[in-house]
Amino acid sequence: QVQVVESGGGLVQPGGSLRLSCAASGFTFSRYAMSWYRQAPGKERELAAFITSTGATVYADSVKGRFTISRDNVKSTMYLEMNSLKPEDTAVYYCRARMGSNDYWGQGTRVTVSS
Repeated sequence: QVQVVESGGGLVQPGGSLRLSCAASGFTFSRYAMSWYRQAPGKERELAAFITSTGATVYADSVKGRFTISRDNVKSTMYLEMNSLKPEDTAVYYCRARMGSNDYWGQGTRVTVSS
């Protein structure tokens, strides 16, 4: 059974940092691209960052230079290092695994950036 489980969210002050994790199971993690999405209150879900199976990365303009996506294929885990956080980064962050026509999402982890 495919599962992706996010963790690491929380409350942080503007300018602070957080590291999110996405633990994957039930599939050969190293073979697939993975991505982080986020959904802010009252807004649609949007792509934050994407990483291919070989480690190439793509970032939304809004997070470029502040967020870093990475993966550890031995641990079957993806990460999102978030620095210089802004109030507009407040959202629920989701991990996505896409395998052909099959799409798997985690339950999300909430990030709140506020003083």
